[in-house]
Amino acid sequence: MWKQIFPQLIISMVLGGTGLISLDFSAQAQTRQSVTTRLNAQQKEQLYQLLQQGKEYVDAGDVSNALAIYRQAANIDRNNPKIFSGMGFLYATAGDYSAAVEFYQQAIALAPDNVAFHYALGYSLAQIEDNEGAIEAYERAVQLEPNNPNHLIALGVMLLKNKQYEQVEQYYQQTIALDPDNEKAYDMMAAALYKQNRNDETIAFLEESVQKFPQSSSLKLKLATAYFKQGNSQEGLKYINFLRESDPNNAQVLLKLALLHEQAEDWEQALSAYEKASALDNQSIQAYGGIARILEQKEDYFRAIIAYRGFIELAPQNPYGYHRLGVILKKRGRNEEAEAMLKKAQTIYQQQDNQEGLAAIKEEL
Repeated sequence: MWKQIFPQLIISMVLGGTGLISLDFSAQAQTRQSVTTRLNAQQKEQLYQLLQQGKEYVDAGDVSNALAIYRQAANIDRNNPKIFSGMGFLYATAGDYSAAVEFYQQAIALAPDNVAFHYALGYSLAQIEDNEGAIEAYERAVQLEPNNPNHLIALGVMLLKNKQYEQVEQYYQQTIALDPDNEKAYDMMAAALYKQNRNDETIAFLEESVQKFPQSSSLKLKLATAYFKQGNSQEGLKYINFLRESDPNNAQVLLKLALLHEQAEDWEQALSAYEKASALDNQSIQAYGGIARILEQKEDYFRAIIAYRGFIELAPQNPYGYHRLGVILKKRGRNEEAEAMLKKAQTIYQQQDNQEGLAAIKEEL
């Protein structure tokens, strides 16, 4: 079983870090966009008070009440892009990226040249697996600020996910021309080479990159991965063991170690490493997926069900969790629950045009 489902969740070399831009939630900043001739004095005062209250909720981490306040503010001033972008940020913070996309798009309709809005829209679209939309948003950010390395990296990462490797190299070159010491650019380029199975080039590039960034655990981990792919397990293990000693609390190192144990079908060691990684990073999708996968392999279905539910909570737009949970529930005779999970996976596979996933679901339904 694991050999069939393992490729679906193999630890990606694709970078993260294309995140949200923090917004200024002060009432002054939010009302700055209002046109004095558009709002009367009473409306402006009411708007100011609402946004001041909203900021207090944001500072307290109370996203639900902050959103309620922002909705009231939007009813007063429908032409203030900062209000809509603020709502987008709050929805994204709460993990509701589909709603975030909607509000960022409203903000952009009012302020089409605001680069921060396009950047945040790209991030939110990426979270719901709309790679094409994210690329378009990041391209617009690059058009507006062509000399901003963060925009170039964000666009390059999405192109990497979309397997547009030649363009990734283009944005790598642009980034290092602006910022020669941008480690993320080297990380991105290494991933592009690796994904194209240009393994000798990957190793040569990473060996130079590790010399340039000797403190980078990420680059060393990628170099270890490339060595293992080459069949040079001795060199790969050298870097893994070095990282375990020098960076013992690095969840990514433990995930790589877990992956190696899983490939060797050493289930107990793999499970132990995944659990340690999860303890260090309780938001790690890879760790939850690995734990669930190993427990399923061991036929410990009760714990596997719990683990897959945890995976779904962290990655609600990833069909893998629903798919495997549906399969296990079906084995347990919980057919109604199984059908619901499998149909949820089917819906997401359809949205992604994943024909292989759809074929697998068809066999189960």
